[in-house]
Amino acid sequence: MSKKFWFPLLAGAALALSTVSAQADKALKVGYLPVTGHAKFFIAQEQGLFAQEGLDVELIEFANSADGLNAIVAGKLDIGAFGTTAPLAHIAKGTDLRIIGGIMGEDASLIATSEKAGQIKTVADLKGKKIATVRMASGDAVLRGALTDAKVDWKSEVQIFELKNPPAVIEAVKSGQVDAGVVWGPHDLRAEDQGLKIVIRSSDLQPGHPCCRLVVTRQNYDDKATWDKFLRAILRAEKFAAQNHKETIDAIQKYVKLDRGLLERGYYQPHLDQQTDPNVKGVKTFWTTMQNSGFVESNVDITAYIDVALYKQVLDRLAAEEPQEPFWKQRQRDFQQRDVL
Repeated sequence: MSKKFWFPLLAGAALALSTVSAQADKALKVGYLPVTGHAKFFIAQEQGLFAQEGLDVELIEFANSADGLNAIVAGKLDIGAFGTTAPLAHIAKGTDLRIIGGIMGEDASLIATSEKAGQIKTVADLKGKKIATVRMASGDAVLRGALTDAKVDWKSEVQIFELKNPPAVIEAVKSGQVDAGVVWGPHDLRAEDQGLKIVIRSSDLQPGHPCCRLVVTRQNYDDKATWDKFLRAILRAEKFAAQNHKETIDAIQKYVKLDRGLLERGYYQPHLDQQTDPNVKGVKTFWTTMQNSGFVESNVDITAYIDVALYKQVLDRLAAEEPQEPFWKQRQRDFQQRDVL
């Protein structure tokens, strides 16, 4: 065969391969918080699950949910998981966002010194106290809702100080600048290791409440083929975490620079919900709590901003691929309980 024939053939093959490669590698900027609850991002990256789905993911760290959600709204991120409070607060102000899944739930705690802990038996005991929180944190909104339910006006009968991150809250509590503080895992365990006490858990105040939801803008939401792949990678990471503890902690430790034992205690503990589903019922309850406590002033139907169909189709496809896998069967049952209204 002549060279004249081979050269265009090879060139055409190279062009086809480059086109396939370009189509396969969808670049995404994904925002995360350096906490154990965001482990599925880390696992999907380190175990190559994103890459296997044709996604070229760049993980970008943020100190708090407010900053991360602002980056999504500004178009600097394609997707992220920044609490439940932050996206709902933005929606209440007219921002068109979509929740397509979750990364974690619950996992927040109210901490105090040993001396102050003895004075705080219930939420009502916080009346007249100084409380440190992290701006737009899920635990913050849960606490304000619980204060309202306890007939304590959080706008006038307590002083709430919004700090940058959980370490800042811990220092404020330790130094006596505030009487109590709201943190999330594994910083609750760090606080205990430093002599502080966990007084109340957010799961006691609002059992099963969602935390970090997977959020995209309305414009990015239209690229459903990408989010199908993304959710598939995250669900596979969830299954991996349940079955591979050592490798899971290896992945977390690369992004959360804390003691390995602390990370393991923080991730594999009963106060952290690790499911990926949108949790529509939980988000509705959270929204009602924010409305009733005066955190937001909006009467929109929050379910209109949540897509459960995308998650369900990904989950059902994974279950069909592994019909004998009990993990997927359990997640399908959980979906019926948490997402079917």
